[in-house]
Amino acid sequence: MFVSALLSVIGLGFLCWLLFSLAVYALPFFVAITAGYYAFESGAGPIGAVAVALLGGAIALVLGQVAFATIRSPIIRLALGALYALPAGLAGFHAVKGLAQAGGAGESWTLVFATVGAIIVGVTAWVRIASLAGPGSPQQV
Repeated sequence: MFVSALLSVIGLGFLCWLLFSLAVYALPFFVAITAGYYAFESGAGPIGAVAVALLGGAIALVLGQVAFATIRSPIIRLALGALYALPAGLAGFHAVKGLAQAGGAGESWTLVFATVGAIIVGVTAWVRIASLAGPGSPQQV
């Protein structure tokens, strides 16, 4: 009994760590899935769709990092950070909501936990995209 509870806590901790680590990639993943789906529906086939998806996701990630690192305007940097943090917050909301529902929390507490989780994951994604800009970026937000 104790071992299963310990392994459950370790597994939940691993999933939370994975969620925080991958949150900044929610927007490039969305771009990749959308581009791959569009390519597949246009007749590119499975291999072409995967290639387009990988290329689209990589371009979205690299362009976002380069833009965040080189643009000096704080308003535009705020918009770019929000562009990456909002999909991550949405993913965090649904992940925490699913975990809370699996844990047996009531509907109102599930929404409270999910909202707090969305805020935490969104802020984490914001910090990660800001740190990906590197220490040589023109201006820290």
